[in-house]
Amino acid sequence: MAKTMTFATVHFTVAFSVAYALTGDVLVGSAVAMVEPAINTVAFYFHELGWKKFEAHKQVLQQFFAETV
Repeated sequence: MAKTMTFATVHFTVAFSVAYALTGDVLVGSAVAMVEPAINTVAFYFHELGWKKFEAHKQVLQQFFAETV
């Protein structure tokens, strides 16, 4: 859990820093730091679903691509 919390802190800090550097606005930097990691979390969830499907069908996909080359 500690690793997750430190990663979240780094993620929020990077999101804020980039938005602040681009806009010079603390409010925009704060908003981006709150919204972007939340959206990224949802995107990661769907990425994991897709990755699990890929892993489940990996052998079939490898065979298909091997036959088409």
